[in-house]
Amino acid sequence: MDEVIQVTQWLSSITPRKKAKLFFFTTHADAPSPMVRSNDVDTHEETQLPLATTVALHNFKNIDEFLKKKVNTFSCYNVIENEITKTDYEYLRFYSACKYLDVVPPFLDLEKISAIQNKFEMTDEERDYRLLLDSADLVLEKVCDSLKPAGVSQMWTALRKDRNLIRRVKTIDIIGFFVDPNPTGIKECLFFFIVRFLQKADKINRVNTNRLERLIAQCDESSSCEEGKTLDFIIDSLRFYPTELYPFGFCLIMCVIEGRDGAMQEIEKTMEISRHLSMITHTEKNPTKETIELVKKELMKPKYQFYSSFTCWFMSHGDSNSMVLADGETIEREWFLTSFPDISTFQLKPKVFFMVSCRGANKFSLKGDEFEGQSATCDYYDIGSALIRNRMLDITDSVRDISYVQPMMDTFVAYSTILDHLSGRANTHGSIYVDRACVLMSENISRGRSLTEILEHLSQDLHEILQETMDEDRIVYKQACHYDSFFRKTLKLPYTRHPKEDVHSAPQ
Repeated sequence: MDEVIQVTQWLSSITPRKKAKLFFFTTHADAPSPMVRSNDVDTHEETQLPLATTVALHNFKNIDEFLKKKVNTFSCYNVIENEITKTDYEYLRFYSACKYLDVVPPFLDLEKISAIQNKFEMTDEERDYRLLLDSADLVLEKVCDSLKPAGVSQMWTALRKDRNLIRRVKTIDIIGFFVDPNPTGIKECLFFFIVRFLQKADKINRVNTNRLERLIAQCDESSSCEEGKTLDFIIDSLRFYPTELYPFGFCLIMCVIEGRDGAMQEIEKTMEISRHLSMITHTEKNPTKETIELVKKELMKPKYQFYSSFTCWFMSHGDSNSMVLADGETIEREWFLTSFPDISTFQLKPKVFFMVSCRGANKFSLKGDEFEGQSATCDYYDIGSALIRNRMLDITDSVRDISYVQPMMDTFVAYSTILDHLSGRANTHGSIYVDRACVLMSENISRGRSLTEILEHLSQDLHEILQETMDEDRIVYKQACHYDSFFRKTLKLPYTRHPKEDVHSAPQ
């Protein structure tokens, strides 16, 4: 059959709502590309003009033409070995979006998908199409599905009132002030236009969604939300780190085995919980400084930009400032923690570090330790909330910026013990902290708990356990864990496990 006829038949089989979503996923605003900058004029036109004209004319002709062009480009595309191109990214995004929406063209060359995945050096686990979907876009899709056409229309009206933001934007004028979002698929096109417009204007990204939340907050709840949804529910969904579908993220386990009883148990437990959380895992036993540098270099490869989060377990002996490696050399803990968050592939994504080692030799001994309780009150804090609001600064959009991000932002560091203190171990089972952390994560995977909630429970649980030193003094002590957070959103564990689905992968 003629390819033109095939493409036409394929497009005619897709509903308007799915066409809008396919266009949205395919034109992913933050798609990694060294060739096209986010403020490129052509990119603006390509991602916004078809949506604008579709909303204005109630006609999907331009979106159809865009999808036809993509299919034709992929049909003529020759996969070049070793060199990763913009088209490679686009091909993978397009394929994963089609799989997700169940609209894969029967004529799409899946062998090219496999060849591109080879260029990215993807493992069998990484060839699952769900890895290629952007979690932030999936969250935005759910927000759109939770809103009625009237709700999106109200968001549009609120956006149009911000004259400084929309000044001299041609696509805004194409749509006009009043729109009818009720025809099938138009609500989606208008919502996705708003999202892409705010992204291109550097007002929102996968972490900073305040501007979008404020538009939603201006809607009338009685007419804007689908049945069973509320504005609070919709806005709250934007306040979590996007980690939808499989995998939950990439997990790196580094464990020094030499001289650490129970170390293999630590590896088994952390590998088990990472699998339970649907993470793709890599383990390094007895790491050295050279190993760490090689891992950092590996994580800079383009394929890691598809991951939604990064977790690292580092288990070794240590003191207040450093950690002991397998070859007896030490590395500064601060150096380790600051070198990983700066890796570009995980920018704007949650990065969690579990640092399991002693940080000194002090012990919170139970014998003879007494602490006098202290409390303090101050009339200064007894201020009515209205008075507080009246004294707050009026922070305008003109003094907000989301373009520049301090490297440590979106990083979370969990320590097995507090500074200058021991981190307890069991002879056969290894770190007690690792054991309890894995147990609590496993128990809470289907309860919608956040990482911080679980670690607060872990802090309580660990501090109840009586431990004993292994030296001749046999001192009974307690261990206290803590964490440092640079998070800007909440990180929740997945509600359900998402096992690898081989049936959805491209042929090897």
